[in-house]
Amino acid sequence: MAENKTQPTDASVDAFLEATPSQKMKEDAFKLKRIMEEVTGEKAVMWGDSIVGFGKYKYHYESGRKGEFLIAGFAPRKAALSLYLMGCMETKFEDLFAKLGKHKTGASCVYINKLSDVNDGVLRELIKQSYDFMKEKYPG
Repeated sequence: MAENKTQPTDASVDAFLEATPSQKMKEDAFKLKRIMEEVTGEKAVMWGDSIVGFGKYKYHYESGRKGEFLIAGFAPRKAALSLYLMGCMETKFEDLFAKLGKHKTGASCVYINKLSDVNDGVLRELIKQSYDFMKEKYPG
């Protein structure tokens, strides 16, 4: 059984964020790191070479596939900040998404062009509820 390609590393999160080409994106990335650390209580860790993750969970699917993945995270991409909120996509968060502000969603991602486009309190609540859901669903 193949392992996830994206694994936690010892690489420096701050060095990765510092290398973000756009100054505004860099500022938003450092702010988002602080928000996620505060909300999750987890220290930021690099996952692979481009994702900043917070916490991890172990999964085991009926297919036999098992592994670990981050509970919450983000990646500063060229077009937008990609937020990985694993619990959001499995539960009903329509009310929070409706109040969040300008964003798009994908498979397990929330895309935000810049943090000023979204409501800070709603973003924090979305991260918290998603994180708490995953901790409850995948204890230990």
